[in-house]
Amino acid sequence: MVLPFVTTVNDEKGTEDLAIKFANELQNGQVIVLNGNLGSGKTFFVKKVMNQLGINYVNSPSFAIVNEYEGKYKTYHFDFYRLLNIEELFDIGWQDYLNDTNAVIFIEWGELINEALPKERLEIFITILEGTMRKFEIIKYE
Repeated sequence: MVLPFVTTVNDEKGTEDLAIKFANELQNGQVIVLNGNLGSGKTFFVKKVMNQLGINYVNSPSFAIVNEYEGKYKTYHFDFYRLLNIEELFDIGWQDYLNDTNAVIFIEWGELINEALPKERLEIFITILEGTMRKFEIIKYE
């Protein structure tokens, strides 16, 4: 996948196909930030990526802030939606998670606490188009 990457999918099957392609290019130490409105498919995309990593029981970490999984890669799945400030992240050991280069990190709603995001990351912007159509834009920050 050449970055930046932009595509439009027609439905959940298209999102799943994109997630499979994305999962096949993942590497340890990557941070992936997902941004988009409620219902845009952030958690669905993460679930489908994790399925490819051998992780089949995935749920949204909205209330827990972070869920940890073991599969092909150790994976941390964050959701910043309910966080009030960056201090809440530091209270749960945010820096330790970021320093774990043997894991992949997914962050939903990363734009809500942008100052917490590492400089090096992939950001996926999901835009709701018409009906089940979604636009995916993936940008690499270094």
